[in-house]
Amino acid sequence: MDGLRRDGHISDVLGCSITLADIRTTQGRLTDALRTCQDALRLAESGPLQVTRGTADMHVGVSDVAYERNDLATAAHHLQRSRELGDAAGLPQNPYRRRAAEARMLAAQGDLPAAIEILDEAEQVYFGDFAPNVRPIAARRTRLHLARGDLGSATSWAATRDLTPNDELTYMREFEHITLAMVLLAQQRAGHASAAVHVARRLLQRLLAAAEAGGRMGNVIEVLVQLALACEAEGDRSRATGLLGRALALGEPEGHIRVFLDAGPTLSAVLHSLGPDSPGGQHACTVLAAREQKPTQPNQPASNAPAGSRQPLVDSLSKRELDVLRLLDSDLGGPDIARELSVSVNTVRTHTRHIYAKLGVTTRREAVREAARLGVLRRHSR
Repeated sequence: MDGLRRDGHISDVLGCSITLADIRTTQGRLTDALRTCQDALRLAESGPLQVTRGTADMHVGVSDVAYERNDLATAAHHLQRSRELGDAAGLPQNPYRRRAAEARMLAAQGDLPAAIEILDEAEQVYFGDFAPNVRPIAARRTRLHLARGDLGSATSWAATRDLTPNDELTYMREFEHITLAMVLLAQQRAGHASAAVHVARRLLQRLLAAAEAGGRMGNVIEVLVQLALACEAEGDRSRATGLLGRALALGEPEGHIRVFLDAGPTLSAVLHSLGPDSPGGQHACTVLAAREQKPTQPNQPASNAPAGSRQPLVDSLSKRELDVLRLLDSDLGGPDIARELSVSVNTVRTHTRHIYAKLGVTTRREAVREAARLGVLRRHSR
């Protein structure tokens, strides 16, 4: 990338930085992935006053690392910056990448239906490029279906993707095969397939060997977590504890947390089995403490201020959010607002959620009242 930088092809540098950060994340090197995005962001912002295309993508990249480290306030801040800069400040793949990141944030807050809606939007704006699509949106959505307990949708996905536990394993489909193992474990828990857990465990053992051989330690951690769940389902707590302890020991130096939290509550029993002096035990305490914390709302920074004293982030409302806010102060319903702005109803819902979070409200009426009190619409209509 040095040659591109010397020749002034900054947007190309940012595009390469996206791929490099993704590779380093897959390798489990979160610090290096973060540094890649931060260096590229500094480069983009050191140029002329006009925003360099690709800058918005770098904010999404920083957000991704912050999310995995469970720093949701920082993750939300950088997603907001990406939204404020707009699609024109991003490369063609940014709209789908940003929405995929937003879906993870919503899922972390427990709003799984909204997260699935955002992924549906991401699929509509997906733009493929030279980088392989190793985390397909359909597989991400399947994981959310599993979190909701919608085993039917998850099973249908596996059938439509023509995935089997005996497939030849490749990096290109590794994320999908891990997802397939999750579906099999869910089938066993639901009592739909008594042998599913054994099939899942054999698939995960093969995936572990392949990821280790490829140096994909980020994926190794996730596979170990799922293997621990498989062993727990088979009644082998000792084996489950050993596998999870190894995953925790691998994840601790780089601050991996969400990979454990996002595995669901079933993992808690195994986490509690790890003593502080056992391999990965200290990090298990960190993960358990994070599980007990009440997460902040999307786009809302963490704060030590007493409840009710938080100031709304009205100055960070984007132009499109202001457009939606103005129409909320009318008799128009959601579909009517969507038609007025020439966007989808899902997009209106997304903007509305962001407005509520920033104004510190939970209903349309409260949003209009708070905006009137703060003079937000009047201020921005001058």
